[in-house]
Amino acid sequence: MSSPGLGEDWSHQKFITRARTLFYARLAFLTIGLGILAVPRWAAAFGAEGRGAFIWYFIIILYSVANYLLVERGFLGKVATFVTLCLDLMVLVYMMAYSGGLRSPVLPSQLMFTIFFALLFPNPLAIVPPLLTLPVVAKIDTELPGRILELEDIFLLVWYSVVNFVVVYVIVYLNEREDSQHNEVVSLQENLKQMAVIEERNRLSREIHDGLGASLSTLIIQSEYLYNLAESDELKSEILELKGVAEESIDELRRSISMMRSDYELVLVFEDYCCTFGQRAGLEVACQVNGVIPRLSAKLQLAAFRVLQEALTNVQKHARASKVRVDLVHMDGTLRLTVLDDGRGFDYQGDLKGHYGLINMRERAKQYSGELEIESAAGRGCKISFKIPTEEWE
Repeated sequence: MSSPGLGEDWSHQKFITRARTLFYARLAFLTIGLGILAVPRWAAAFGAEGRGAFIWYFIIILYSVANYLLVERGFLGKVATFVTLCLDLMVLVYMMAYSGGLRSPVLPSQLMFTIFFALLFPNPLAIVPPLLTLPVVAKIDTELPGRILELEDIFLLVWYSVVNFVVVYVIVYLNEREDSQHNEVVSLQENLKQMAVIEERNRLSREIHDGLGASLSTLIIQSEYLYNLAESDELKSEILELKGVAEESIDELRRSISMMRSDYELVLVFEDYCCTFGQRAGLEVACQVNGVIPRLSAKLQLAAFRVLQEALTNVQKHARASKVRVDLVHMDGTLRLTVLDDGRGFDYQGDLKGHYGLINMRERAKQYSGELEIESAAGRGCKISFKIPTEEWE
């Protein structure tokens, strides 16, 4: 399904194209009108004699040009087009009433305006303004001296009304079919793009796994070999630290690859990371997941994991804690991550200056319309709560 934005843009562009076509059709009618004004007998037949006819002619030119200039202005352009079409109908009613009523030679032009209304405003109600011209002209016929509504006139009234309904129905139906086919094409294009992205991610994940993954695995093996050869405790400590960094890197690589291949499970990754981190850092890390965590988009999962990563790293570097509690909850369309430690804490007064890890976490929250709450005091540990809405980012 195409997004609303694409659908609105398609409808707007279609309206602009049709409104500009209306402008060129008006130019054709204005050219014919100029011929009527120039020939006295024609001017007399259509009631286009005198200064008033020329004034109306230039008024039509002005509002036609104004309508052309406003067609790209969204709602204003649609209003201007509707109003100017109604003005066109008023001129048409005058010419029809003056030149024979329902038997006027310009009566077929009424169908043209029905088509314009249906194309520009594809709705069954679009028939109302042009259809009203027929009974209005018939009413004028009955009011003018010397004219009566005969059977042939009634037939013309019914005939043109039926044709108007058929024209509007056909145009509205074809317009809906066109919109439906457009939406299907857009949806297919989006699916193809997603498939291309997935295929490219799979290709990159294979290359990274076979290339960088193999190099890191070799580094771990060589570290173990060097550890067995080393005699100095200091050297062994450095080798173990090197091995630990390589193991963390390969864990990060696996997480990145799983996310690229769309099989990233946030809960499993959280539990695994907390367990691994606790073992390496010598901390007791308890991970609790409450409720059912839905399948989130990759960017939300990554944001939540990076906050967990940064929070636990801060605990390891600064807190001097022995226990850490991690809670992950999804409720009412909001994902909440809480990291609570029993460390030394710090005197937090709302100023994050110098706390770059916390600043990064807050920026991640703001990026997804979320919040980061920090509660800490000297000697009382630290509690970090990261909340982001999930529904609007799916």
